[in-house]
Amino acid sequence: MKHVRHFTPSLFLSLVHVCLVQANYAPYFFDNGARSTNGNMALLSLSEDTPVGTHVYTLNGTDPEGDPVTYGLAYEAGSRRYFSVDKNLGNVTLVEELDREKEDEIEVVVSISDGLSTVSEKVRILVMDANDESPEFINTPYIVQVPENAPSGSSIFKTEAVDKDTGSGGSITYFLQNIHANKFTIDRHSGVLRIKTGVTLDYEKSRTHFVVVVAKDGGGKLRGDNKVFSATTTVTVNVEDVQDTPPMFIGTPYYGYVYEDTLAGSEVLTVVALDGDRGKPNSIHYCIVNGDEGSFEISNTTGAISVIKSPNQLKKEVYELKIQASEVSQEGDVSVYAFAMVTIRVVDLNNHPPTFYGENGPQNRFELTMYEHPPEGEILRGLKITVNDSDQGANAKFNLRLVGPGGIFRVVPQTVLNEAQVTIIVENSAAIDYEKFKVLTFKLLAIEVNTPEKFSSTADVVIRLLDTNDNVPKFSSDYYIARIPENSPGGSNVVAVTATDPDSGLWGEVKYSIYGTGADLFLIHPSTGIIYTQPWAVLDAEVNSKYNFYVKAEDTDGKYSLAEVFITVLDVNDHSPEFNENIQEKTMIIGSPVKIEAIDQDAEEPNNIVDYSIMQADPANVFDIDQSTGEIKLKSYIRSLDIIHNITKNKDCIWSVVVQAKDRGSPSFSTTAVLKIDITEETLHKGPMAAFLMQTKDNPMKALGVLAGVMGIMVLITIMISTAMFWRNKRSNKIMPVRRIIKKRQTPQSRAVRMEWLKFKRPSNAAEKFVVEDDAKSLHNENGNNNIQFTSAPPTAPPPPPALAPRGDAPGWRVPTVSGSLTPKFINKQLKKRGHGSAHNALVSELKMKFEKRNAAIGEPHI
Repeated sequence: MKHVRHFTPSLFLSLVHVCLVQANYAPYFFDNGARSTNGNMALLSLSEDTPVGTHVYTLNGTDPEGDPVTYGLAYEAGSRRYFSVDKNLGNVTLVEELDREKEDEIEVVVSISDGLSTVSEKVRILVMDANDESPEFINTPYIVQVPENAPSGSSIFKTEAVDKDTGSGGSITYFLQNIHANKFTIDRHSGVLRIKTGVTLDYEKSRTHFVVVVAKDGGGKLRGDNKVFSATTTVTVNVEDVQDTPPMFIGTPYYGYVYEDTLAGSEVLTVVALDGDRGKPNSIHYCIVNGDEGSFEISNTTGAISVIKSPNQLKKEVYELKIQASEVSQEGDVSVYAFAMVTIRVVDLNNHPPTFYGENGPQNRFELTMYEHPPEGEILRGLKITVNDSDQGANAKFNLRLVGPGGIFRVVPQTVLNEAQVTIIVENSAAIDYEKFKVLTFKLLAIEVNTPEKFSSTADVVIRLLDTNDNVPKFSSDYYIARIPENSPGGSNVVAVTATDPDSGLWGEVKYSIYGTGADLFLIHPSTGIIYTQPWAVLDAEVNSKYNFYVKAEDTDGKYSLAEVFITVLDVNDHSPEFNENIQEKTMIIGSPVKIEAIDQDAEEPNNIVDYSIMQADPANVFDIDQSTGEIKLKSYIRSLDIIHNITKNKDCIWSVVVQAKDRGSPSFSTTAVLKIDITEETLHKGPMAAFLMQTKDNPMKALGVLAGVMGIMVLITIMISTAMFWRNKRSNKIMPVRRIIKKRQTPQSRAVRMEWLKFKRPSNAAEKFVVEDDAKSLHNENGNNNIQFTSAPPTAPPPPPALAPRGDAPGWRVPTVSGSLTPKFINKQLKKRGHGSAHNALVSELKMKFEKRNAAIGEPHI
């Protein structure tokens, strides 16, 4: 026994050891709580607007032995599969759209397996609401019957809408469209529809009202956005009629007529009254209250009024009947009533229409002949018309009208009772125009006014017009413009004028004439209006190219009108260009052009436009000419006399150039001339004196005379100053220095000043015969205005002026002055050859010595 007990524990331990070696523990899910996105998917909640394909959860678990695990999802049979799972990763994806309103809770079996053991858990996934549903009205359509006497503010109907959403998305508020335009209000929470306070319904004004009710939810999130949905429905409010309106007569006022042939018992007229409450109307009962005097009766049910006596028994012409209409209820009670007045007139039978009469009885055509344009207000006395209606009273009242061209005549009287004399009066004299109408035709219409038959009659009124001379001849235009070439022979047609006179006969014949200062060279045909030139007339556009005068159109009675004629003489190319007289010789300075000019005496372009060209020059290719301006200049490569000397052996540099001036007329005319061009270089500077000398290059004596006059004035001024200084020094027995100069000059040295010299040179062109050349050591002009100031010694008496007309081969001369010397220098070909520079220097030295000797004789003050 002991042995057995000893054996048994050992065997048990062995069995336990074997079992432990072969045991496998099951895997399990992690439980991370409700807000975790991984674990066992317990307490997971999803919004119903979660998009399909979204990763919504991750299954997560482990195996105690560390074996890899797989995951799975299972659903009950017949249920929709909303999710799929990646078995290895555990990622759960939404594969079917959620709808909380259909299924708000989803049961899913999640499983985890290690290959040997599988653990499954049943979880519930809550579907959360999103605002994806719109409110819906229930029990529609809404049709409400409301009596018109329903008090204001009373409830008449309750609308109801539902929203399947929860929370704010499922809450509903109500309101009305066009709240200011309708007569109702609605409770925003309950949907109860009420009549507005202070408003009543009226069946007679509006029997039906259409009220648009809007139900709106409280809004909520849908796919990340806040959405608000609404729905509308129409409530049809039918207003029920209530007996609250008295009867009303239709077709008032009422008038009836009893004629002379009306039979007793005949119906005169019928009155009609209706219950004001049209929804449930009561029957109407009629009766005559007063005014019938036993002559009329009325049907109680139909309202027909009849005469019960013959017309000849009626004592009054007008009867006023007071009619009462009463409402009778279904019980036979009279509730409300209304009154109306009926006027019945006893009248004569209308059996005669209006009739027109002439002097010999009834007549329907009246004719008259008269002159046009009679005075306004004049009566057409040739027309004797009478109109008559044989009926009596209102049957004999009718209107007269004149039917035809309006506003010309008017008829008097316009309203007639029984009979009247018809008068036609002129209203618009201007419209009675023979030139517009030879005959005026009207209809004279008489039509009854108040009768139902409206009997009428007509008569024709024919007015034949006679012509008068009431029109003035009128030109087709107020002015005529014509053109004629200047080479047109005498008697040429210029223009035809036309005037018309609409009058007939001799009054319509027109005679033409012309007059005015510009009409001397022209004539006009008196009947055709053709204007032509005098046989002896010679037109010249260069003398006078414009003529204007008046043309007169006159009828046989002396009435006339005027028009103005403007004639332009067209220029013809009949003049050749003519050169100026002074173009035979021109002096050209290299770099500056010379200009020729030819004048064409023609009056208009292009006949007087001149083009210039060089026909011949020797050598060629030296000159260019501007076709339009006539400027002649050297070729661009010629910049000095040396180049010219290389081109030709003519050392004088004088060319003969054949130039042509040609106009642009058709045919074209041209003129040629020989131009001598003397070419020289510009060596002197320009200035005012040079410009003057250039202008007088063709008249050297004139230049010398002007220069001599200037020098004479300067000598005179110098003598006067010297005399004044002499007498002053003589009184003081010494020479006084100029005090102003002593203040400004501290050094005792005297300053020698080199002066400008005017040098006369052979003229190079028409504009510059003389130019000013500065001495090499002349003072610089800082102001740049060519007015150079010098500080000089006190003036002394000048020597007598030399002769004004030295010979051309004589040496140059100059006159000393206070500030400089004028040195005209005459150069010709001989001086150029002999070398005039040395003679000039000798002359300058001689004059300088004389100037210093005279200053020493007078006594020069020290500076």
